[in-house]
Amino acid sequence: MIRVLAATSVLATALPAQADVVIGAVLPLSGVNANGGEDQRRGIELAVAQINEAGGVLGEPLKVIYEDSGNVPQRAIDAARKLVSVDGVALVIGEYSSGITIPLGQYLVAEGVPHLNPASTSGLVRGIGATSFSMVGLDNVSTEFAAKDVLDRGWKRVAVLAMNNAFGQGVANEFGAHFAQLGGEVTTTIMYTSGQTTYRRELQQAESTEPDAYVFTAYGADGGLMMQEAYELGLQEDPWYSILITMHNADTPAEFKTGLIGMDVDYTADDTSYKAAYEEAYGQSFQSAWSGYAHDTTLFAAETIERAGSTDRPAVLSAIAELGAEGFTGVTGEIKLDADGQRMWQPYQKLKVEGDALVSHE
Repeated sequence: MIRVLAATSVLATALPAQADVVIGAVLPLSGVNANGGEDQRRGIELAVAQINEAGGVLGEPLKVIYEDSGNVPQRAIDAARKLVSVDGVALVIGEYSSGITIPLGQYLVAEGVPHLNPASTSGLVRGIGATSFSMVGLDNVSTEFAAKDVLDRGWKRVAVLAMNNAFGQGVANEFGAHFAQLGGEVTTTIMYTSGQTTYRRELQQAESTEPDAYVFTAYGADGGLMMQEAYELGLQEDPWYSILITMHNADTPAEFKTGLIGMDVDYTADDTSYKAAYEEAYGQSFQSAWSGYAHDTTLFAAETIERAGSTDRPAVLSAIAELGAEGFTGVTGEIKLDADGQRMWQPYQKLKVEGDALVSHE
């Protein structure tokens, strides 16, 4: 609470309460992460429908204005600027990739606007600033889970591949540290550039170290291409393990991911009602792990505005601190925030590809 009060005290102005309760969302609705961004939008839409069926927020329907980041940092900042200065939103939800979320959040913090992070997990997210809050656990928790899982499967020497951005660097560094502490060895760490037309050079570099298994993390189309080329090079004769596997699963054809094992955030925490609502609305199963987190972020946002009694940003910030300290239960489990505004506990799950589907795998 002290952290939020300090932030709100320096606000020069605050938007007056308005009849229409409007919030903003900056998502990657095009580009390499478009599938993940669309799944986030679906989660938000399901939450909005639930909220409005129950009477809305402050007696008014909740409305979300969506902006497409295109997976480009400056485009995300421009989108946020429009939401803040033109649309006058009470808060902004976003983004997907940590490399976009961090500059987006920094802009919003500078403007004194509440920022809710629904997906990005880099440890650097913790330093965005006083008006930024995470509805998802950060990499220090997820990579410890992954490192233990990999070793439990008997793979003691692994090659690590991760995208060369804030998220990938965090995953590679944190995983390597946890893996070494647990007695494993990283034979090589390869940081690749997202959006390449081929990853054969990186894959062959990893192969040359003769690992027991390959551990990687990848966004949408990048992961699909990497899995295809690993298959074509014969590298899938050895095990492959994906950290946050749902980021690319929908972009990877079944023939290139047979038997792939990995982990991801637990996006339903055994809440079967949300899964049923999603499948009824969209005629298919979850496309990523992130619809549930975007869904919970929207519910959390609505509750804080209701508690604030208006869309006044300082009042909303105080309500976020209050609800975060108290705890909020959504389809992804309990969301409780620490002193830095980061989610304190995060459920995970072990997964395996069977055909084109992801199934629980112990």
